[in-house]
Amino acid sequence: MIPVIALIGRPNVGKSTMFNVLTRSRDAIVANEPGLTRDRQYGVGLREGKKFIIVDTGGLSGQKQDLDDLMAKQTLLALEEADEVIFMVDAQDGLISGDRFIAELVRKSGKPTRVVVNKVDGINPDQAEAEFYALGFDRVYLTSAAHRKGINPLLDQILSGFSDGVAGEVEPDGPTIAVIGRPNVGKSTLINRLAGEERVVAFDQPGTTRDTISVPFERHGKHYTLIDTAGVRKRGKVHEKVEKFSAIKALEAIEKAQVVVLVIDARDGLTDQDMSLLGFVLNSGRALVIAVNKWDGLEPEQRDYNKTTLQRRLSFVSFAAQHYISALHGTGVGEMMASIDQAHSSAFKEFNTRYLTDLLEEAVFKHNPPLRNGRRIKLRYAHQGGRNPPIIVIHGNQTEHLADAYHRYLMTFFITKLKLRGTPVQIQLKSGKNPFAEKSSHSSNKPKTKKYASKNKQDESRATSKNGPKHIQVKHIKKKR
Repeated sequence: MIPVIALIGRPNVGKSTMFNVLTRSRDAIVANEPGLTRDRQYGVGLREGKKFIIVDTGGLSGQKQDLDDLMAKQTLLALEEADEVIFMVDAQDGLISGDRFIAELVRKSGKPTRVVVNKVDGINPDQAEAEFYALGFDRVYLTSAAHRKGINPLLDQILSGFSDGVAGEVEPDGPTIAVIGRPNVGKSTLINRLAGEERVVAFDQPGTTRDTISVPFERHGKHYTLIDTAGVRKRGKVHEKVEKFSAIKALEAIEKAQVVVLVIDARDGLTDQDMSLLGFVLNSGRALVIAVNKWDGLEPEQRDYNKTTLQRRLSFVSFAAQHYISALHGTGVGEMMASIDQAHSSAFKEFNTRYLTDLLEEAVFKHNPPLRNGRRIKLRYAHQGGRNPPIIVIHGNQTEHLADAYHRYLMTFFITKLKLRGTPVQIQLKSGKNPFAEKSSHSSNKPKTKKYASKNKQDESRATSKNGPKHIQVKHIKKKR
């Protein structure tokens, strides 16, 4: 198996920076602010052909209150599943009581542990090393994760303890599903419900999730990857730099995903921010499923009113399935997964050119394109130009003048006829070149051919011959006189 290495330590000792270095990525948000990481973040690292899984965890503060307690539970779960532990401490702060608390916790787990003294730049290495030997571990490693110092020797020592250090292949990736929405609409609760465990921190407080967390899970023998994202608020309400990074990573998750689940709070209905997120998903061309959460907390009359309002306002995304769920109790979640599978399947369908052209002819027969300057716009044939989303390329003449209304008509027609569910269709129009346009534009500038040149010479000679004798005859008469 691939060795699992967990990063454990107090807040702001450099665990997320170390995670990014080991995975050669920027998946974890890094800032000079404690408590950014709150969930378990998994990544795959590679060192001289040897794979390993690295787990970033939230900082252990030792407090047993609300959010800190939930973060500590996530860290303890990572500690249980780890094969090796990197216990990180801060050389700038020195040895403090919080480090001793974590040392006892790690020692009780019985897992092999490496004490890593981070941020050693500008500090006497012998002094830093000697101070942290007081924790009672056999070996202390000095590193600077921000400057990539001392990390390779640490990895070599860790991986040498495993049988050849080579793991089996990582599980094949299935559909990637990004769960997005405003803060505190139940995204993390939905992730935990689908994964079947307390995989991410779910707390009744807006802004609990700050990073994008990838959660692989298996359902009915099929592999999925869920991406929990931070709640995205209106731009005018975002003031913290960390929240701006969280929003950017949430939007990046939409681009990476194959299916997007937009979670809406049933109590608030469809807000302007929900519409903004929905517009971003449509522009990205991703398959879409809409989940209206906290449905169980509404009265029957309010349910009917909210359902009618949502269906009316979301009529422009009629291809997307709407599910009224309770992530906390699991109501309706199973049916939502069926729609996710259907949306993913529709987004990756393939169609042959003959079939698409026949459908185009049917669409034109039912509703002809409008006239342009008295001439009919002609659509000749269609073929598939891509997947996720399905792209249909239509060739014809004057297609650049096709009205938006007819463009929408074609998109709706193909979605209906191709039986696509959960995914939009992009229509690309291309106009063919007029083969006679270039000839007609240059006809006046063409040089005369030999045929026409010889004919002109003959005409000139005839004119000269007719006039010539008359002049000669006149001159001859003058001489006689």
